[in-house]
Amino acid sequence: MLVHIDLPQDDEREDPREFTELALAAGADPVGLVVGSPRQANARYFVGTGKLEEIRLAVIEHSAQVVLVNHSLSPSQERNLEKALQVRVLDRIGLILDIFAQRARTHEGKLQVELAQLEHLSTRLVRGWTHLERQKGGIGLRGPGETQLETDRRLLRERIKAIHKRLEKVRVQREQGRRARRRADIPTVSLVGYTNAGKSTLFNRLTDSGVYAADQLFATLDPTLRRLELPEFGPLILADTVGFIRHLPHKLVDAFQATLEETVQAEILLHVIDASDPRRRDNIEAVESVLQEIGAEEVPVIQVMNKIDALTDFPPRADRNEAGEIVRVWLSAQTGEGVELLFQAVGERLGEVMVEETLRLQPGQGRLRARLYAAKAVISEAVDEDGTVILSVRMPESDWRQLMHHESNQTS
Repeated sequence: MLVHIDLPQDDEREDPREFTELALAAGADPVGLVVGSPRQANARYFVGTGKLEEIRLAVIEHSAQVVLVNHSLSPSQERNLEKALQVRVLDRIGLILDIFAQRARTHEGKLQVELAQLEHLSTRLVRGWTHLERQKGGIGLRGPGETQLETDRRLLRERIKAIHKRLEKVRVQREQGRRARRRADIPTVSLVGYTNAGKSTLFNRLTDSGVYAADQLFATLDPTLRRLELPEFGPLILADTVGFIRHLPHKLVDAFQATLEETVQAEILLHVIDASDPRRRDNIEAVESVLQEIGAEEVPVIQVMNKIDALTDFPPRADRNEAGEIVRVWLSAQTGEGVELLFQAVGERLGEVMVEETLRLQPGQGRLRARLYAAKAVISEAVDEDGTVILSVRMPESDWRQLMHHESNQTS
């Protein structure tokens, strides 16, 4: 049973359609929707007594096994509702955490979800063991001097601490990988966007990967990195990241810090937007809000208006700003229309066209060889039988022209 409550004091109202999609993504079977617009939240049940009775009757009528509330509930409100309705009650944060727990595939992803779940659970761990509220005293029955509740909290704290340590190792490993890419001068481009905007479909289109993509919220949870050869530019690393959502729980933002650092450290963000979604303006604002929260608001952004195949007679195009930069590309990740425009936009933003050449240097051209190494332009080196040095080089076109001009002046 879904319960959607609109409070007048909420700055941003939740969307009941999106909530239904969240429930479906979690594997639930929604049998009904109860809506309400009270003046203020009830401190005890979040909803008023009249609305509580309406929910109770709806639960009985449809034999519902769980009630999902499209709002954040306090621990006491959640417990009071469960007692009154005699079924499990889950708020919006709990529902998103449940979806994340189902989607996590990698060791890191599972750790991050467990951390978020434990931190969420720690606020709800109250009197869960009433039959062991106080451990009995007496000969042979003396306890360790703490209640069962205190024991549970201590174990939770220890587990949370252990996960933080393991995630810190992951963070260090990711940073080492980023440093190696920077040394190799390979830029990172990160896909961001509202959940179900088509990031993974675009990722697969660009990289020929088999990343799981589905028409459901949070289909992708674990970050995926792939090397991509950009026409007229060269290699780059493309990162597919977890989708954002309105009011993304802070616990999740904190837990996924190691993953979200791929976004913060990227040279360019490709903000994938579902162009066919009537709520796209709100979705854009929600993504920008999360980017600001994680400290990525200064990273250059190209908006990717995806799913133009769902619009009527809408050809792919690129929009430029007053400075002539491409700021928005309209394409379809599903059909591939407009992808070449995205390549062009990324290439322009990342810098100049790169030149790749194979040079054959004689023994007397050691100075040119040293200059190429100093410019970090050498990809590989081999020596022929006659002592000729064969260099594969890659460098910006302007630097290449300058080097060749200088070399021709030296030899003339």
